[in-house]
Amino acid sequence: MPKMFYPTAEKLRFLLEMIHNRELALPDFQRDFVWDPRATDELIESLARNFPAGSLLRIRNSAEFMFAPRQFAGAPSLDGHIPPYLTLDGQQRLTSLYQAFYGAGEHRYLFDMRPLEEDIDLEDRAFYERKDRAEKRFGNIEAQAEQLVFPMARLFGIKFGFQGWLDEVLEVRPDPQEELKTLKSNLREVHEKWLRPIEEYEFPMVTLEETTSAEAICTIFETLNRTGVKLGVFDLLAARFWPEKVRLRDMWQTAKLLYRQLDDFKIDPYYILQAVALYAADGAPSCKRGDVLELKVDQIQRGWKPIVDAFAQILQILRTDCGVLLPKWLPYRTILIPMAAAWAVQRGAVGPRAGVNRHKLVRWFWCSVFAQAYERGPNSQAAKDFGELKRWMKEDKPEPETVTDFTFDPTVLRQTTTRQRAVYRGTIALVLHHGARDFHRAAPLNANTIVGYKVDDHHIFPQAYLRDHQPDVPPTLRDCVLNRTLIDRETNIRIKSRPPADYFSEIGEMLGTEKTKKLLSSHLLPIGPNSPLQRNEFEQFLQARQRAIGQMIEAVTTA
Repeated sequence: MPKMFYPTAEKLRFLLEMIHNRELALPDFQRDFVWDPRATDELIESLARNFPAGSLLRIRNSAEFMFAPRQFAGAPSLDGHIPPYLTLDGQQRLTSLYQAFYGAGEHRYLFDMRPLEEDIDLEDRAFYERKDRAEKRFGNIEAQAEQLVFPMARLFGIKFGFQGWLDEVLEVRPDPQEELKTLKSNLREVHEKWLRPIEEYEFPMVTLEETTSAEAICTIFETLNRTGVKLGVFDLLAARFWPEKVRLRDMWQTAKLLYRQLDDFKIDPYYILQAVALYAADGAPSCKRGDVLELKVDQIQRGWKPIVDAFAQILQILRTDCGVLLPKWLPYRTILIPMAAAWAVQRGAVGPRAGVNRHKLVRWFWCSVFAQAYERGPNSQAAKDFGELKRWMKEDKPEPETVTDFTFDPTVLRQTTTRQRAVYRGTIALVLHHGARDFHRAAPLNANTIVGYKVDDHHIFPQAYLRDHQPDVPPTLRDCVLNRTLIDRETNIRIKSRPPADYFSEIGEMLGTEKTKKLLSSHLLPIGPNSPLQRNEFEQFLQARQRAIGQMIEAVTTA
């Protein structure tokens, strides 16, 4: 039987060039790209450490091949071009790396180039931002030079790669010549340690001949899907602690049975271990991957139950005090780590002290969300916040920096869409915290009614209405969080493309004036006969709701 495959080692640089030049594509039956930006960030960190990132599988392609090809997400369109190869296994990894290193997709990946002696962990050096935010903060060489941030989209030859970027940085920096020499040396050291391994990274590649039968390809796919399960830190520790008779998997199953909210919010057990690493630290608290992997049996035994209890209590506090009724409206999952660890430390507090600490934690939560504190370096931020929260709860001062330094410009809400997840979700949670009522039944919304009545965030001024009657309104403003609130499916179907004055008048006729005012006020919407909702005035409506939500943010973030 003739051999149907052969192995090779392929440079990452070469594979990405093949994707860009339409020489490597996907069979049309492959699922869409689904990785979130954090998964891409973790993959980049693995490459920088020169860790194995799995093998790839491709098949030779021709015009008569059995599968229609399509381009990778974000790559140039095939436009009828026939690529020589199709990727069978590795789509998610290659797509994420192509988008990261070619500047495609909704996020931009960056690297903190500050000198090695500053002892910045790789997890904090490699980070990502939404495309619009990255362009605003790091979109020109002057900003990159000032903050020493390297766009990963320049790594593979764009504008002469790293060397081209380095030359431009040295050209725009105002430092004296001697300092520029030192800076040049420092930047090259960071490049050699962390970026050079990416430039030289090779993937093991298995290439199938195009004569491989469809039956064989299906069998290969079934095998890959059965065995392609990601092994995480929790799995590694569960295996490591087994000889010590610490049954980590059983402990996690028991925790989920005891506290339903852990399952409701789909809490990753790795977050529990990160909080344990903070709470039970023998030295300086840290919850980075390496620190979690170094956890000892006695730390697990000391920290597991207090942290699990604290996680459950924190989730309940977020539901009752912050309007985070469902996991969909949790702005950051990583924010739970320092909250749970700090709450576990103060678990002995009773009486007024327990109430005061609860208020402090809630205030800190809102400040962190609207300051977007967990957008970058969440592990370092969590360790810092844990220490500050712990002291604040115990001694009343000093306040955490997130609280003392908090500022918020409500005009940001005009640009906040679902892509700005933290502020968007925080705003919806704030509306729920304010006591939002169901538009159909006028009853207070809770987790059960949201699910039962199919309540979701919808437009107040319908998109179709704005497109037809106010076409100059840009899509971002049309979709911003100021124009969204929680509306049940039945009401949203009735609204369709009707103007607000029309459907709110209908609601008023059914509920009466006072109940309608109460309903609208519960969503922080303007009320009264002169309300811009009654006059279909979109800009005036945005201004009124911006003021209302801004005042609410100020109320929850101040003492």
